[in-house]
Amino acid sequence: MTQLSRTGKSPSLDRQVRRAEIFASLHRLGDPLLLPNAWDVASAVMIASAGAKAIATTSAGVAWSLGVRDAADLGPDRAAAVIERITAAVPVPVSADIEAGYGPDPDAVAATVTAVIRAGAVGVNLEDRSGQDGAPLFEPAKQAERLAAARAAADRLAMPLWINARTDAFLAGTGPEAEWVDAVLERAAAYAAAGADSLFVPGLTDLAAIAKLAAGPLPVGVMVWAGAPTVAELASAGAVRISLGSAIAQAAYAVAARAAAELLSDGTYNTSAGGIPYDEINNALAPGSSQADSARYGQEADRI
Repeated sequence: MTQLSRTGKSPSLDRQVRRAEIFASLHRLGDPLLLPNAWDVASAVMIASAGAKAIATTSAGVAWSLGVRDAADLGPDRAAAVIERITAAVPVPVSADIEAGYGPDPDAVAATVTAVIRAGAVGVNLEDRSGQDGAPLFEPAKQAERLAAARAAADRLAMPLWINARTDAFLAGTGPEAEWVDAVLERAAAYAAAGADSLFVPGLTDLAAIAKLAAGPLPVGVMVWAGAPTVAELASAGAVRISLGSAIAQAAYAVAARAAAELLSDGTYNTSAGGIPYDEINNALAPGSSQADSARYGQEADRI
C-alpha cells in the first residue's frame, strides 16, 4: 500500500507537484526560463548537468531518435515512455512536447496529457496545427476546447500542469502577414480562457511583435536558433520563456554526419574532437546519481 505524506498524496506525487510549482515560478518577466530541449535520457542529463533549471523535450528530436518523422504521429505511449525515463533521470522539472495531442478531439488530448503527467511531466506544449492542408490550424474555438480538455485532465490528477499553448500562426503563414499578430492575440484570449498558462509562438523573433503579444492575455514564449535575438533582447521585449526547440538535436546529428563523412572520405577524425569525456557521461548515468542531484536541486529550488 502506498504511504501517504502529510498532504494526503503519495511522496512521488508530492515531489511532482513541487516540481510543477517550481516550473511555474521560473516563468518571469526580465528573467525568462531558458530551455535547452532534450530528446533522450543522456541529452537530458547533460543539459541538467550544465545548470538548466528545467528541461523541455523536443518532439522532433524524440521522434528522430526513435526512427519516426516529426509530426508523423509519434503517439502518446511512445512520448510518455520517453518522458518517464527522463523524469526519473533528472532532478529538475520536465515539460513534454506533445505536439497537437496525438488526435484532433479533446478526448485524445486528455488521454495524452494524462499519460505524460503519470510519466512525471509538469508541463506540456500543445500546438494548434491541425495537419490539414486546407486549414493548417485548428480554429481558435476548437483549439480552446482541446486546451480545456488538457486542463481538466490535469485537474483530475491534482496536478498544477503548466500548459504552454503553441500557435503555429507564424510558421503556417496563413492570411496577410500584417494581420498575424492580431490573429495570434485573438487566439491568446481564447486559449487563456480555456486554461492555458502561456503562449508559445515559434517562428516569431521580431522584438516589436513579441512586445505587443507580451502585453496581451498570456505570457509569451519563443523559440530561438543561431542568429536570433539574444536572451537579453528577448527578455526586454517581454518573453518569459526561451527554448531551442530541435536545434540541439539537429546540431548533434550534424556532428554525426560530418564525423562519418570525414572518416569515410579523408580517413581522419577531427570532427569528433571536443566531445564530453566518456567517464563524465557514464558516471552521470550511474544508478543513484540523480537522487543526490535531486536532493541538491531541492535545496536550491527552495531559494528560487
